[in-house]
Amino acid sequence: IIQHIGDSNYHTFYGTISTAAMASVGYGYLYKVRGAPPFLSRISVPMRVASFISYSLGLGLASQTFPKLQIPVVRTNSSQNADDKLSGSFFGVAEAHGARTYDASSKSSSWKVRCPFDFTDNHLQQHQNSNNKDPTPRGVERITRHPGLWSFGLVCLGTAMTTPSIPQAAWLSMPTIVALVGGAHTDSRYRRGLGGYLSREEDSRSSNVPFVAMLSQGAPAVSFSALFDE
Repeated sequence: IIQHIGDSNYHTFYGTISTAAMASVGYGYLYKVRGAPPFLSRISVPMRVASFISYSLGLGLASQTFPKLQIPVVRTNSSQNADDKLSGSFFGVAEAHGARTYDASSKSSSWKVRCPFDFTDNHLQQHQNSNNKDPTPRGVERITRHPGLWSFGLVCLGTAMTTPSIPQAAWLSMPTIVALVGGAHTDSRYRRGLGGYLSREEDSRSSNVPFVAMLSQGAPAVSFSALFDE
């Protein structure tokens, strides 16, 4: 798609569709899904325990990288364009990539369309852009490369596990799938140098799915100890 319509037009199109998707999701929840039958007869104890674990992990990640809201359409000048090429998104699969500028005229100012949710982790982005080339992940990046996405996904999943309405529970589970697929999509782009960079060393020492890299490495106790220290 980018090769056919250009990178700038792709991100403008992407930001517009992402914003429209968020509006349709909100409408569907309020008028079609919330409290809709069929219902579960009861919520089992194991489901409640799993809900508590998922909810706690999600809130823990959110406390470190809480996503911010942003105006979907903004006008910027040319000096800001280079810095604003990276902007996180939700259905925009949360890449630090949700928006590029669209030149409305030959003047120095331009319009930018972006997703209303910014899941970019500024702390991690600053670490990646710094001169520190150490591939060892830091902080919540030890848990997952996409803490903004997974915090939202895990909180929604925890809520879904204790929701009697089956359609509403399915709706609440969708952000977890978005985190899984969106994080993998972002990683794929970064491995190819599109919108960011993910080295082989960073790739091997961190993961998209929370805790996978920490548990799969030779000394998980050391990884968890370093996480608690940070």
